[in-house]
This record gives sequence, C-alpha cells and structure tokens, in this order.
Amino acid sequence: MYRYDEFDQRFIDERVAQYREQTQRYLAGELTDDQFLQLRLRNGLYIQRLAPMLRIAVPYGTLSSEQLRALADISRRHDKGYGHLTTRQNVQINWPALEVVPDILADLAKVRMHCIQTSGSCIRNVTTDQFAGVAADERVDARPYCEIVRQWSTQHPEFDWLPRKFKIAFNGAAADRAAIHVHDIGIRVDRAGDDIVFDFLVGGGLGRTPAIGSVIRTGLPERHLLTYLEAIMRVYNRYGRRDNKYKARIKILVRAMTPEVFRDRVDAEWEHLKDGPSTLTREEIDRVLRCFEPPAYPRREDQTALLAERRLASPGFNAWVRNNVAPHRVPGYAVVTLSTKLTGVPPGDVSDVQMDAVADWADRYGFGELRIGHEQNFVLPDVPQEHLFELWEHADAHGLASANLGLLTDIVCCPGGDYCSLANAKSIPVAEAIQREFDDYDYLHDLGPIDLNISGCMNACGHHHVGHIGILGVDKKGAEFYQIALGGHAGDDASLGKILGPSFSRDEVTGVIGKILDVYVDKRVEEEPFLHCVRRIGIAPFKERVYASAG
Repeated sequence: MYRYDEFDQRFIDERVAQYREQTQRYLAGELTDDQFLQLRLRNGLYIQRLAPMLRIAVPYGTLSSEQLRALADISRRHDKGYGHLTTRQNVQINWPALEVVPDILADLAKVRMHCIQTSGSCIRNVTTDQFAGVAADERVDARPYCEIVRQWSTQHPEFDWLPRKFKIAFNGAAADRAAIHVHDIGIRVDRAGDDIVFDFLVGGGLGRTPAIGSVIRTGLPERHLLTYLEAIMRVYNRYGRRDNKYKARIKILVRAMTPEVFRDRVDAEWEHLKDGPSTLTREEIDRVLRCFEPPAYPRREDQTALLAERRLASPGFNAWVRNNVAPHRVPGYAVVTLSTKLTGVPPGDVSDVQMDAVADWADRYGFGELRIGHEQNFVLPDVPQEHLFELWEHADAHGLASANLGLLTDIVCCPGGDYCSLANAKSIPVAEAIQREFDDYDYLHDLGPIDLNISGCMNACGHHHVGHIGILGVDKKGAEFYQIALGGHAGDDASLGKILGPSFSRDEVTGVIGKILDVYVDKRVEEEPFLHCVRRIGIAPFKERVYASAG
C-alpha cells in the first residue's frame, strides 16, 4: 500500500494545524456558523441529528493494521467505542466533540491518515474493488491508478469548488465489484497486449435522479489518464448547474447534453490538454506502482483436501467458507470477508474491540493489510488456507463470522434517521427486523444471492436504487414509510430498481419482503437467481401478490 513521503506528511501536518486554528477561531466567536461550514466540511466534519460526525478517508478501502488500531483507539478516547464502515470504503465516528476534532486529526496524521475531501463539493474518496491486488479474476490492480488520481485531485485548485460532490471508481477485475456504472466517473482498467488502457463511463449516480453511466471513451492509453480526467472535470465545472443543487450533478449535465455531445465537448477540451504537463510519465507511474508491489508470498501447498475434511466436520465453518472466502490469485491463499452483519447490530458498525482484533488478524494471518468493502464489511486479503479454520473460530468469537456474504441478511444500510439529519426515516430498525425474520442459514442459502439495500432518504447512501431489493425511507405527513423497488444491480449489466407501488409502514416491511420472496420461490426456474427471475418475469407478479394481500 502507498506510504507517505516527507512531502505527504508535511502536507497533512500543516493541514491539521490550519484546521486547529480555524476551530479555535470558531469557538472564540470569530467565525460564524456559515463561515465555519465549508472549513469543517473540507475536513470531514458534519453536524448530524444528535452530534457531530467525522468521516475519515480510507483511500480505495485499503489500510494497515497500525491504522486500524489507531481508529480503534480514537473511537475509545473520543467517541463511544465504535466506528461505522461506509459504502464508499471510509470510516465514520458519530460522537466526536467539535473541540477535540483537531486532536483526532493530529492522531490520524501520526499514522498517515486524514479526513481531507471526505465532504464538500470536491472529488471525494476514490474507490475500487475491495479484492484489488489479490483477486483471482483480476486483470489489472487498479489501486495504483486510484492513488495517482488521489494525489492529483487533493486540493486541486481548479476542482476544489465543483458544482457538487464528485465520485470516481476504478475496476480492474473481470467482475465489476466497484459499481463503476453508478459513479460520476467509472473507469474500467484493462490490458491491450502489454499496455494498460482505460474505458471511461460518465454520468452515473444514485440519489434523486439515479442514472447508469454512459461510455464516452474506450482504450485510453495509460499516460493520458489525468489529462482526460481533467478534460471531463473542466467540462463539468464549466457547464454544471450551480443554481440548483438538486440538478448540479454531472449525470444531469450528461443527460441534458446527451452523452454524445458531452463526449464531443470533452474531446474538444482534451485537445488543449493532451500531452500537456499532466501527462503521466513512465517514471511517475513506476514510482506509484512500486508502492503496490505484492508481498513475497511464502510457497504454500494447496489445502483443499484438509479444508474439505474440516468443512464436513463443522457445518458452521462450511457455510462460512462457502460464502465468505474467495479465491486468491496465489495458490495456497484465500481472500476472507469478515461480515459486520450480525443480527441485532447496525450494518457496518464495528466496535473498538473488533477493530483491534481485525488488526491483529491482519498481522497474524497476512501482511498487515486489510480492506473495507462497499458492502460495509472488512476484508483480509492474504490468509493462508491452513489458517482459515483458526481465523473462523476467532471471528466467530468476535461476532464477525456471519456466513451471509451476498445473501439477504448481508444488508447494505445507511445510518438513517437514528443519526442523519437529512433522513426521512430510520434504516437500522428495518434492517434488524429483516435480519431477525430471515435469520436461518438454510433458508438464506436456498434463496441464493440477494442484495438488499436500505436508504433513509433520497440521497441513497444505502444504495437502494441498485439493490436487488431496494428500500427507501420516505416521509408521509410526518410519518415514516418505506418504498420498495426490485431489480436493481450495481455490477456488470447494471440496472436501477423499479418501484413496486405505494409505500408501506415500518411494521409492514418485513411481511412485504416475505411475500416478495414467496413469489420468487414459486416462479424461479431450477437454480435461477433472484435478480434473473425478476428480470425474466417483471415486477407485476410481485406487485400483485404484495398489494392483493394488503387489500
């Protein structure tokens, strides 16, 4: 993973000192709330429903065991002993006192972390596949290119005040695990012979007006990554709506112009930038690539036979391996996802004790590195197969071994009305009710892969638009109701869910989900996955069952 050099460290230390002085001025009454607003947002600090919330950057979801231990310590000393893993691979703490945030930032700087550009109208945390660098189906490790864009975009003077927040994702694997179709810019990294090339999708996004991104460029040579990105950003910065924040995202601009016209504008702008100062040199690319050289994996024998014996002897371990362990590109190793979706715990919430434990496992069973996935789970990327059983026992003891990855109860969920001042309804109680109702592994396994996503408002932090089952909290004359959609998907062949119909009260949601699942079980063909079934039969049969029963 990338390590700061002297310049990086000085940059972060100076930023901490600046924000400390700004906070002192605000607390002394020298800055108004409005004047302080953009200063705190640029340092990741929100004011939520009950307290401040600090969003900590985890670039492309990769962090070290040392950094995770620091997060655990910060959550103990300055919060309530837990953190929240977000769908953008960041970490949030929900109860920091405003006056101690500069101290938190100083502690983060000691382990090469920060909160810069985790909020505000700027380029946010650049994300990628949580299995990057170790996935068996990987074509190119996208993390070095995420890092190049992170360095380029941090406090870029031309793009520090965009019309709205801006999100970029890379994917370098055969399967899209980075949701590049629903980002402002999604970049597919691939190989053309010995060369690295990029395909650009622009204008995707969720929120009030969800959209699937359009391909505007394919096969872009590696050296042009930043100049072409700069051309896109300049077109957006020039033409993006600034008079209405609800129409200020690039997806609105691309739709208004049409993808073809937008592409032409970008190409015209690129003529001024192509082969200019931002063109990547071989030396610069290699500098960053060296930071992501794989570890020297000790040779290990394949443990498939031993694992088979242990799986036969332990149904719990068998279920966990089946769902939470993925193939590694190096024989004898595995990629392990540690689920935070234990029934009764808010999805994505992890305690300080759990964070310390995961950091220890990253050292004991790997090379001191771990990941945060888009589905709000931890990932240990380099676990020797012979240690999987031992790791499972430890994870089970710490509430991190739910064998539900990709199943119905692996719910993606925003904090909702329990914390967020923007939310129309609570998300966490709905997630817990669904988990309790369907917390039976045999039933979940029979249902197969189902992505259930919940958002407490139209901002879609829970990615409800791309859930196979999506739940959106809405306000109905001061009461909390929930709208349900089917058929969304964030990966390859991305799609947006279609709304079933009128919304439901909180007490009705679990029953409605049960009826949807009943229709699926009745209508599926052999081993047909839920999403395929919805696409084949449409939403009409689900709608008929749900609303006929309600009537």
